[in-house]
Amino acid sequence: MTTSTELVVVTGASTGMGAAAARELAGRGFHVLAGVRRESDALRGPNLEPVILDITRPGEIEALAKRIEADPAHRPLRALVNNAGIAVNAPVETLPLDEWRRQFEVNLFGHIAVTQALMPALLAASGRVVNISSVGGRIAMATYGAYAGTKFAFEAVSDSLRREVGPLGVRVVVVQPGGVSTRMSARGIATATELAGGMTDRQHDRYGPLVQAIIGQSAAMARTGLPAEKAGLVIARAVTDRRPRTRYTIGRDAALLTRLARVLPDRLLDRILAANLRPHYPKAAAA
Repeated sequence: MTTSTELVVVTGASTGMGAAAARELAGRGFHVLAGVRRESDALRGPNLEPVILDITRPGEIEALAKRIEADPAHRPLRALVNNAGIAVNAPVETLPLDEWRRQFEVNLFGHIAVTQALMPALLAASGRVVNISSVGGRIAMATYGAYAGTKFAFEAVSDSLRREVGPLGVRVVVVQPGGVSTRMSARGIATATELAGGMTDRQHDRYGPLVQAIIGQSAAMARTGLPAEKAGLVIARAVTDRRPRTRYTIGRDAALLTRLARVLPDRLLDRILAANLRPHYPKAAAA
């Protein structure tokens, strides 16, 4: 039962799915602590309280934990929604190691740090952890090695955490979005284009058409993807369902691909993914 006497934390709440989930949960009566990196990104509205939170900065995580502990209304922490994330796509050979490390810091280690800091409050309230993964947590497409690597790891951590804290009263839920129209998608396309410009001539010969195809496919998915508001509804369900599933998918593509990953041989799945990518190759390369 939703109630205004409970807190929910949503990280990465400035735009996209995080903002949509924060607004949806606030509309259902929760007091939402909406994590944003800059004051200019702060969400405003009833039951929305912006908090400055870069999940790679220990001091800001500690400040959030103290804010919850010292809540003036003594409200319990109903849920932590680990949503913050970045997407940096490039072939494994060409992506600089600093970019690999940055992606893991945000998409994995930052979430672990927030979860560790807030676990005492979640245990005290028999709360819930909702981890926003991706269809990329089940299938790693070409150039998605770093991003999918963080999401595969996040799925594993979520499974382990669920088995650790479930007997203690804290439920752990994974949400796997597919194609959703967000600013992160646009930023990912821009970053992929920038990184492609840094490839050597030989790397460009090897991967240039592939990168262009991935960028084209990503742009098409951004145009036809689900609105962030629909994703927010699924995330809100993961927070509020009385008996939540261990995993929720967002979008038909996510539901289909996660099923195929479970049943198809690797080589067949490779061919299906390659066939889906083929229409996005530059015409000369496709020919």
